[in-house]
Amino acid sequence: MRFWSWLGKRDAGYAALRRATRTAIVMPALFAFCSIVIGDAQVATFAAFGSFAMLLLVDFGGSMRARIQSQVALAVTGAVFVCLGTLASRPIWLAAVAMALVAFAVLFVGAVSSVLASASTSLLLAFILPVSLPGGASSIGPRLVGWGIASVVGVFAIAVLWPAPARDRLRTGAARACRALAVRLRADVAFIVSEKAPEKGSEFEHAIAEADAAVADLHEIFLGTPYRPTGLTTSARTVVRLIDELNWLQSILVHSNPYTPAAPASAKLSHVSACRVKSAAADVLELGADTLTRTGGPTADLEAALAELAAARRAVEASATSEVSVRRGGAATPAATSATSEGLPATASVSVSAANTAPDAAADRTAVNDFVTALDPRFRAQELSFAVAQIGENIVLTAAAERRTWWQRMLGQQPGNLPGTVDAGVQRAAAALQWNSVWLHNSIRGAAALGIAVLIADLTGVEHSFWVVLGTLSVLRSNALSTGQSALRGVLGTSAGVLVGAAVLFAIGPQTVLLWVLLPIAILVAGVAPTAISFAAGQAGFTVTLVLLFNIIAPTGWSVGLLRIEDIALGCAVSLIVGLLFWPRGAAAALRRALADAYVETVAYLSATVAFGLGRCDSTASRQPVPTAEALQAAAASRRLDDTFRTYLAERGAKRLALANVASAVTGVGAMRLAGDAILDIWRSDDCIIDGDRATARLALDASTSKLAGWYGELGRQLVAQRALPRPALRDSAADDALADAVRRDLSHSSGAATRTAVRVIWTGDYLDVVRRLESMIVESVPALAPAQSHS
Repeated sequence: MRFWSWLGKRDAGYAALRRATRTAIVMPALFAFCSIVIGDAQVATFAAFGSFAMLLLVDFGGSMRARIQSQVALAVTGAVFVCLGTLASRPIWLAAVAMALVAFAVLFVGAVSSVLASASTSLLLAFILPVSLPGGASSIGPRLVGWGIASVVGVFAIAVLWPAPARDRLRTGAARACRALAVRLRADVAFIVSEKAPEKGSEFEHAIAEADAAVADLHEIFLGTPYRPTGLTTSARTVVRLIDELNWLQSILVHSNPYTPAAPASAKLSHVSACRVKSAAADVLELGADTLTRTGGPTADLEAALAELAAARRAVEASATSEVSVRRGGAATPAATSATSEGLPATASVSVSAANTAPDAAADRTAVNDFVTALDPRFRAQELSFAVAQIGENIVLTAAAERRTWWQRMLGQQPGNLPGTVDAGVQRAAAALQWNSVWLHNSIRGAAALGIAVLIADLTGVEHSFWVVLGTLSVLRSNALSTGQSALRGVLGTSAGVLVGAAVLFAIGPQTVLLWVLLPIAILVAGVAPTAISFAAGQAGFTVTLVLLFNIIAPTGWSVGLLRIEDIALGCAVSLIVGLLFWPRGAAAALRRALADAYVETVAYLSATVAFGLGRCDSTASRQPVPTAEALQAAAASRRLDDTFRTYLAERGAKRLALANVASAVTGVGAMRLAGDAILDIWRSDDCIIDGDRATARLALDASTSKLAGWYGELGRQLVAQRALPRPALRDSAADDALADAVRRDLSHSSGAATRTAVRVIWTGDYLDVVRRLESMIVESVPALAPAQSHS
C-alpha cells in the first residue's frame, strides 16, 4: 500500500503507469510476432518503436472517441513520415535538410494546438527512425507494415487495455471554481442583508477561502503542462478562455470594497443596490458549472440567467442616474453625503481643495465628489456582472459547439462570432511566427539540432546513428544551461543503465528466454521512472530496455550499451552547442521580453478602447472603429507570454524568485486586456448619443490613458534592459479634478441628474484606475527579473 501511495503522489491518476503497462504488454508481443513469425528485422524494428511512439510517448485526453481519432491521425501522419524519411535517408545532405525541415514543422505546429504539441515527440520519432536507417524505396513496404501493425494494435490497446477514464481536468477545475465563486457571492449577499451579520460573517470567510482555493487549483492545472492546454476545437478554445476570466473575477471580488456591519443604513443601501447583480451572477455561475459537467447539454436555463444578469446590470446603471444627484450649487444628497462621511473607498474619488474656490463652485465640487463616491458600489456591480457575463457566454458557446452535428462541424459552422478552426489556427501561428516568440526559438533550435545530429552521425560513422539523433531529441531543453544539465543526467543515466544491463547479461548468460521475460519488466520501469523518479532514471531504464532488445536481435553482450553511451553523448553535445548558438540567454531573459511586449501591446488595446468610447459620446471627437486589430495583437502577445512562461517553468535549475510572484505578473496581462474588453462593452451600447461637447471629459481620460501607456512603456524598456522598474504611479488628483469638472459642466442635466454618459465616463475612469493599481502588483511580483534596489 505504501508503494501505491508513493507512486500515486508522483504519477497523478497513474497515467505513466497506464502507458508503461500497455507498452510492456504490446511491444514485446509485436516484436516477437514480427521477428519470429514474420521473420523480418525491419518489420520488427518499426513495430517495436512504433509501439513506443503510439503508446508510451503520447497520451491524448478527452473522450474515448476523441482519443481514438487523435490516435488514428497520429498513425496516418507517422506513416507518411516513415515514407518520407526512408526516401530522404540518402544522400546524407538530403537527410540532414529533411530532418531539419520536418523537425521545424512538427515543433512549430505545436503552437497551434496542445494535441499536436503532445504528439510532437512521437511524430519526430516516426521520422528519425527511417531517416537514420539507410534504405531505398524497396524498404518502404516492410517499414510501413511494422508501423501499421503497431498503429492498429495501439488503437485497440488504448480502448481495451486499462482504458483511461474520460477526463478534462481543466474543464472540471473550471466547473469547481464557478461553483465556489457562486457560493462566495451568495454568502456576500447574505452577509449584507442578514440581521445576524456576525454569524453570517464566519460563513462568508469560509466561502472566501473555498473560492480562493478553487481558483488557485484551476490556475495550477492550467500551468501544469509545458504547453497551453488547448486544441483547435471550438469547445477547447472557449474553455481555455474561462481561465483568464475566472482569475479576473476572483481579483474583482478580492479588491471589492467590503461591507461592514457597523456601517450606517445609508452605506448599507449603497451595497444592497448591488445585491441583485450578485445574486444573478451566482445563478449564472452555478448553471454554468452544471453545463460544464455535461457535454453539449441544454443551455436554456443558463441563457435565461444571463438575461436576468443583463437586466440587473442595466438597473444598476439606471439607478446611478436616478438615485444620485449632482445638483449644482447645492448640498449633496443625503445618501451620497453619508456614504462620503463614512469613508467608503471610491475608485474615482476626488481630492478637492475649496479654499480658493467660490462657495457655489465648492458646493458643485462637493456634489460631484459625492456622486462619484456613491457610484463606487455600482461600478463594482457593473465590473462583476461583465466578468460573469463573459464566463456564462463562453460556457453557452462551449455547449453550442458540442451540440453541432457532424455536418455542421465539417462545414466549419461556429456558434456565435467565434473564428473558425482554420482562422484560429492561422491567428495562433501568426502569433508564434514572431522573432520574439519562444515557440519560434524552440522550433528553430530543435530543427537545427536534429538536422546537425543526422549529419554528424553519418560523418562520424557511428554504428548506431539513430541513437545520436534520439539523444539530441531527448535532452534538448529551453536553454544552454538546462540542456547541459539534461545532457549530464542523460549520460549518467545511460551509464547506469549499461551497468545494470551488463550485470543482467552476465548473470543470465546466453539465455534468450530470460531476455524475453525481462524485456516487458524493463519497459515498465522505463515508462514509469521519468515521472516517478527522475529523467536520469528514465534514461537508465530505457538503456536497459535497448540492451535487452538488441541482444535479442543480435546477441553481442553489454557492448551494445557502451556504444549507446558514445552515441547519446554525441547527441548531447550537439544539443548543447545548438542551445548555446540559438538561445544563450535562457528562459528568464525571454520572459522579461515577453512580459514587456505583452503589457505594451495590451495597454495599446486599452487606449484604443477608450478612444472608441469617447468618440461615441463627443461631437468634437472623431469616430473611432472598433479596435479589432489592437485586440488581436494584444491576444497574440498574451499567448507568446504564456508560452514563454511555460518554458520558464519547464526550465531545469533553481528559480531566482517565487513562481507565484511571476504568475501574478503574467496574469496581470489578462486582467488588463479584460478591462479593455469591459470598457469596449460599456460604450458599444446602442443608446450612446453624441449630443454635445464632451471635450473636458475626453481630455481628462486621454491624459489618464497617456500616463498609463507611458508607465507601461517604461516598464517594458526597464524589464528588457534589466534595470530598476519604474515607481508605481500615485492617484493623480489633477486628473480626478478634471474629470469632476467634466461631470459638473458637461455631463448632468439642468435638474441635477447625471446622464448615462456621465456614469460611463466615470466607470471608464474606474477601469483605468484598476489598471493603474496593477502597477504596484507588477513591481512587487518581479523583483528578480529586474533589480529593484532603487526606482526611477
